[in-house]
Amino acid sequence: SDTQSAAMDGVDILWVIDTSGSMNRYDPQLLAGMEAMMNALPESGWRLAMMSSDPSRAVLEAQFPLVPGDDVDDAMDMYNAMARGGFEEGFDAAYEYLVNNTYASTWLRPDAALLVVFVSDEEEQSNQHMIDVIDWTSWLSAQRGGSVFQSSINNVAQADSVCTSVPSPMDVGDRYMEATSFFGGVIVDICDEDWSPGVTDATSNVEPFESIELTYIPTHESTMRVFIDGALNWDWYYQSSDNTVYFTVIPSAHEHVEIAYHYDPDDPYGTGTEQDTGDTGA
Repeated sequence: SDTQSAAMDGVDILWVIDTSGSMNRYDPQLLAGMEAMMNALPESGWRLAMMSSDPSRAVLEAQFPLVPGDDVDDAMDMYNAMARGGFEEGFDAAYEYLVNNTYASTWLRPDAALLVVFVSDEEEQSNQHMIDVIDWTSWLSAQRGGSVFQSSINNVAQADSVCTSVPSPMDVGDRYMEATSFFGGVIVDICDEDWSPGVTDATSNVEPFESIELTYIPTHESTMRVFIDGALNWDWYYQSSDNTVYFTVIPSAHEHVEIAYHYDPDDPYGTGTEQDTGDTGA
């Protein structure tokens, strides 16, 4: 399933970055992730700014945003010049920048989509404006006519983490992940050596989609059904070579698309071999 984005006039991107001391070890991945996002952006129409997850610093950040033509060196210059603080309050920091930062109001565009990317190795700890996750998701959902997106790069649950040292439960970014999942965004393990795929996926989400690749291989095309806002739809075709549904009529902005189909749980990826369930048959 996916919700269609609105074709708006470009996209404003905010990177809200934890600037506490423990984040220094992730500088190489951070800069590589920024470069990947900039390479994935369209040739025109985007603007990107970085700020600390400390609200007291974010509200005063006054750097001119990155724009088409800027490169990773420009991104590094912005990151190095960014004001730093010790609080991990990403939601409140983004709110302060978007609402109360007088410089931000000179470049943010009300007719552009908005993508917020949170980067932190600790849990989100806002306690002023966005005390509960629903405070943030409700507020952000109401911005830009609903053309808002979120991604997060954070510590994931211990069972899913690729960190050499398993993160403490208190450092898992549950609040970031809950909000990101609400917006159908991309979650990246901060210990992943390469953030690029997730960052690229996050960028592609702001562009209206014309197709959806399925997770599993359908047992037969006749089992497939497509629903748009709950109504059965037939303006599509399935291409087995890339396991993708293509729309002959592109879903409109904000329409929710769901694709249902049967697949073989013993062979979900169509490899022709059954998965080992661990059953000895005894």
